[in-house]
Amino acid sequence: MKGDPNFRDNLLAELRNSRLWLDRLVVASFALAAGLAVVLFTLLADWAGELFLDLHDTWRWAPLIWTPALCGLIVWLMQSWLKGAGGSGPPQIIAAIDPDTDNATRSKLASLRISAAKIVAVTGGILAGLSMGRQGPSVQIAAGIMYSARRFLSAKSAIKPRELLIAGGAAGIAAAFNTPLGGIVFAVEELNRKVEQRSSGLMLSGIVLAGLVAISVFGNLSYFGRIRAEAVGWGVVLPTVLVTLLCGLLGGLLARLLIASAAGVPTRVCAFQRKHPIRFAMLCGLAVGVINVVTAGSVSGGGHEHTRELLNSAQSDLPVLWTWLKFVATWLSAWSGVPGGLFAPSLSMGASIGGDVAHFLAPDYHVVLIALGMAAFLGAVTQAPITAMIIVMEMVDGYDLVLGLMACAMAASLISRMVSRPLFATMADITLARLAAQAAAPVSPEPASAVATPAAATPAPAPASSQTDPRDPAA
Repeated sequence: MKGDPNFRDNLLAELRNSRLWLDRLVVASFALAAGLAVVLFTLLADWAGELFLDLHDTWRWAPLIWTPALCGLIVWLMQSWLKGAGGSGPPQIIAAIDPDTDNATRSKLASLRISAAKIVAVTGGILAGLSMGRQGPSVQIAAGIMYSARRFLSAKSAIKPRELLIAGGAAGIAAAFNTPLGGIVFAVEELNRKVEQRSSGLMLSGIVLAGLVAISVFGNLSYFGRIRAEAVGWGVVLPTVLVTLLCGLLGGLLARLLIASAAGVPTRVCAFQRKHPIRFAMLCGLAVGVINVVTAGSVSGGGHEHTRELLNSAQSDLPVLWTWLKFVATWLSAWSGVPGGLFAPSLSMGASIGGDVAHFLAPDYHVVLIALGMAAFLGAVTQAPITAMIIVMEMVDGYDLVLGLMACAMAASLISRMVSRPLFATMADITLARLAAQAAAPVSPEPASAVATPAAATPAPAPASSQTDPRDPAA
């Protein structure tokens, strides 16, 4: 039939185009580098978390000194050496992918230097005992590495910078959670809602290569281990409704607080943060340190150790209370200005809510309710229910809960939308607005001497943010 592709001609054209294969080799090499970076970051983050717990076990009161001191140090480093490392990761890449964002602005959100700074800053935050995860930052780390591949592509390459960012972000979430389907859905649902055919192929290549690196190091295991759910019956319906309602409301409240603190609402607290960001970070660190003392360090990091204990013992040492302490610790950790992820803390809080409801109402279904709570809370915080469902589904050993996970994630996301705007999209808008304000701000000329510099020429500092670096994130 006329117009059908000719296999022989197309094959010869592919083989003769050496520059096309060189471009593919470049992309593949950077995808492997992105996977290696995420693996290295994972090892560093896990080491930092274990070191903090060892410190806490050695001296119970150590977080009261260690956590605020390290928080202040990290924020100071972000002002001087780690510029551009602020934020949780996904909002920065969503902002970089925006079609109206130029390459100069993208380089302030994704680059090799920013990826390296992100690894250092987030590892430091986990070492400090803050409540944060590594999966969200992995999105920005991998995307920054993939974005750097554009320098080595041919001038006629059809691969666009936005496509490299999407592929890198998807590869980052896939390698961090060891959930390749989750990476694909995250790219479609959050990073780019209109994925072209060419972008999908590049994205899949990045996910496969980065995922292979992660699997070769860690094996085919998930962040929380494989969850084997019990058989479900009608007795789980009402507890499931309660878990979904609680996760939707609490997840929406967390998202709303994170947006408010990032936007810098006109309060005395935010004014103090703008004027004294290092002191404010130390105060937040002190509060988180107190919570770590109360909970024996279980709120530090992503909280996955507490989740594993729930899965194994079906009860918590601090039922109900732990969820609220983790909630406050996560909010304060983000508000401090130290960068960190929200995926793992959200999963832990959802698991805790599910475990608490099971403890009081349905002890026979504790694993089921924990899994449903994880999907519901993550769906509520991110308002990306399909991503939340897929990530948790890939942790569940079996498909009996697929429909339940979908229903809980969707319902919790709808409840969250009644409480808060979409977290990542709103944070991306805040990031772009601040970069635009910084670019429009007048720059004072270099003074001939310190005496000749007028005080009025010094620009006022930008508002501090829990999710974006208040300083100029130069690439």
